[in-house]
Amino acid sequence: RFLLIFMLFVVLCTLLKCTFYQDDYLLAFNDTISAKSGYLNRNKDTIIRGGKYLFCFTDTFRNFAIVHKKDVGFVAINRKEEVLYQILTYDNGPDYAVDGLFRIIVNHKIGYADPLTGEIKIKPQFGCAFPFDEGRAKVSEDCTTKIDGEHKIWQSNYWFYIDKHGIKLSK
Repeated sequence: RFLLIFMLFVVLCTLLKCTFYQDDYLLAFNDTISAKSGYLNRNKDTIIRGGKYLFCFTDTFRNFAIVHKKDVGFVAINRKEEVLYQILTYDNGPDYAVDGLFRIIVNHKIGYADPLTGEIKIKPQFGCAFPFDEGRAKVSEDCTTKIDGEHKIWQSNYWFYIDKHGIKLSK
């Protein structure tokens, strides 16, 4: 009887994607003397050495982390340290999560990802894309960037709004 209940539990957890590794995470460290940051496991073993990235923005690294990679900019990496995508730079840092999404860049196109999982929610397809606000975002597939001092201004004659699924909204 116990074996049957245990097998049922394992099957249910597999179907529901339960995890037995609740403690499987890394914590960021920032050495204020050397100005280097990296990641430690829960036993305080160095997993990602300090200085490999210019800065580690994600304090608790579970599935993905945001780091600043030299000569690339802000990127999301997975636990194998593979770059998943670039993150749009905003206000001298990685884009903020607004309305449950942040902006990403793949092949010079902008899309949106989930800040908790890192999963791409709206595939990169826009030349310009503003943050979401109350469930919609202003985007354009065809735009230009004008430099105004230290600021960039997006210009387009073809702006439209999308919802959080990437579906174009009617006016």
